[in-house]
Amino acid sequence: MSAQVSAASTAQAASAPPASGAPHRNAPKQKQRSPIAQLLDFAGGRKPLTYVGCALSAISMLVSFAPYVCIWLVARDLIAVAPNWGAASGIATYGWWALGFSVLSILLYFAALMCTHLAAFRCASNMRKSTTDHLMHASLGYFDTHASGALRRVVDGCAAETEGLLAHKLPDTAGSVAMVVGMLAMFFVFDWRLGLACLAAVALSIACMMKMMGGRGMDFMTKYQESLVKMNKTGTEYVRGIPVVKVFQQTVYSFKAFHDAIEEFTQLAQDYAVKWCQVPQSLSLTVINAVAAFLVPLVILLAPGEADFPAFLANVAFYAIFCAIIPTAMTRVMFISDALQTSQDAVRRVNEVLAAPVIAAPAGAPETPADNSVEFRDVTFAYEGGEVPALSHVSFAVPAGATVALVGPSGGGKTTAASLVPRFWDVDAGSVLVGGVDVRRMDPHALMEHVAFVFQANRLFKQSILENVRAARPHATREEVMAALDAAQCADIVEKMPQGIDTVVGADGVYLSGGEVQRLMIARAILKDAPIVVLDEATAFADPENEALIQAAFKRLAVSADGRRRTMLMIAHRLSTVVNADAIVVLDRGRVAEQGTHAQLLAAGGIYARMWADYERAVSWKIAGASGEVA
Repeated sequence: MSAQVSAASTAQAASAPPASGAPHRNAPKQKQRSPIAQLLDFAGGRKPLTYVGCALSAISMLVSFAPYVCIWLVARDLIAVAPNWGAASGIATYGWWALGFSVLSILLYFAALMCTHLAAFRCASNMRKSTTDHLMHASLGYFDTHASGALRRVVDGCAAETEGLLAHKLPDTAGSVAMVVGMLAMFFVFDWRLGLACLAAVALSIACMMKMMGGRGMDFMTKYQESLVKMNKTGTEYVRGIPVVKVFQQTVYSFKAFHDAIEEFTQLAQDYAVKWCQVPQSLSLTVINAVAAFLVPLVILLAPGEADFPAFLANVAFYAIFCAIIPTAMTRVMFISDALQTSQDAVRRVNEVLAAPVIAAPAGAPETPADNSVEFRDVTFAYEGGEVPALSHVSFAVPAGATVALVGPSGGGKTTAASLVPRFWDVDAGSVLVGGVDVRRMDPHALMEHVAFVFQANRLFKQSILENVRAARPHATREEVMAALDAAQCADIVEKMPQGIDTVVGADGVYLSGGEVQRLMIARAILKDAPIVVLDEATAFADPENEALIQAAFKRLAVSADGRRRTMLMIAHRLSTVVNADAIVVLDRGRVAEQGTHAQLLAAGGIYARMWADYERAVSWKIAGASGEVA
């Protein structure tokens, strides 16, 4: 099965910026293709089946008109011999022909759906694979700014909508076009005057549909899909925050974003249905279900002047029966507009995901770092949509084997700086160097193998402890995982688990504290054995006992398996954890305010000295006793 299709490859190639970061200004403009054509690209080798299915559906619809002709022939013969109806000898033949055409129409339609379903399943599968594969190569920072609920809605929801669109709506649309064309032709085959009366009802119905589905209707579908994405996003956030609601005895209205998203969707749907669709939809349904209101006056007007009244009466009978197909035809025409709106929205959202920035490989041969040093050289970076750079002209160095701490006020840019080393984002100006090589000139896989990171917000998979730690190195042996757990001071965690390291976290009431999770994350980093380690507030969720164990784990993490010291870049708000760092870099408002050792920065009396004084006051703080005094 071809997992990657030309559309996905093209989108990924287009989304990868050139090495210099400059856009392709001289690239030729490509002709905008229809949303359906773009969706069909995901079907790969099964794309022709869609065309075959649509053709079979159209033929099936035209064949379904034959029974109406047979009915007209029966009516003609009966009227011609009335009241001696027994003389009409061809009625049984016409009946069998009608049955045969009906069965043939059904068989053709089933064959059509078989073809379109095979193509639709491949299209939906390739769409999921392409978007998932692209997200696997997207910069990790992309997931910080795009909610998981919204991404799930695109990856899974759009694929599901596309499956129904290509499997059912597209062949039905082809059948609808054939139905309308055939219906218009049939209107003028027997009596053009009666055909015009039926056509008047069709024209009025189409005008009503254009009023609903065109213009503001297209805008509504876009807003409708955006509202669904918003509800998915805020709904995910709401579910994750339920424990907070329970703890503080709050109501659902505490999650105003989720409540507002539901209200917005409700109001949008009601306004569209009541204010925009109520009158034209009611009129359309009335007209197409009451074609007789157009036929009867005309029949009364024309009947007295007809020379061949029996033939005229047979024609009237045909149109009276055939007009029952008009509601079905008009309903299918309405589905055409809906299908176009759905496909357009699905393509747009999928293309947005496929346009997510990727960790692009260097254009030429990748370079290999000379050592394990890290250097920020005049780095400037701003988040998408940000008015003020998160980092501005930041420069500092972390020598190979050294430990450098990033500290500073909240929002100063510490986490942003740390995330640039493993290329969660790429810098806007300047460069981040590893071993003297710009990280953008390194092979992305080699960079990831070169850097390990432990963040303050880590999540475990619902797998065994063994598999959770082994995620850092999937082919590691059981003994190597146990050694990493011991080095990370996780022996007590393993001992209390019912099945040891084979215990599944999150199942059967097995849960870990924040500090225990942090130690498992450190075990992951130790098992990875990368020469550079980035630590972002790794003791954030640790109680005093866990913090002591984590500090011991840091000592083991600082030394690689071959005895060499790892390069450590760490972020910490607890200044006691960075006192012994080789150097401390103070970031304030995205700039390097000062740097040096703990003693040097205290002597300088700057931001760090004030932060240290605040920290000492904070650690000596005590809860007020019965006297109300606070020490």
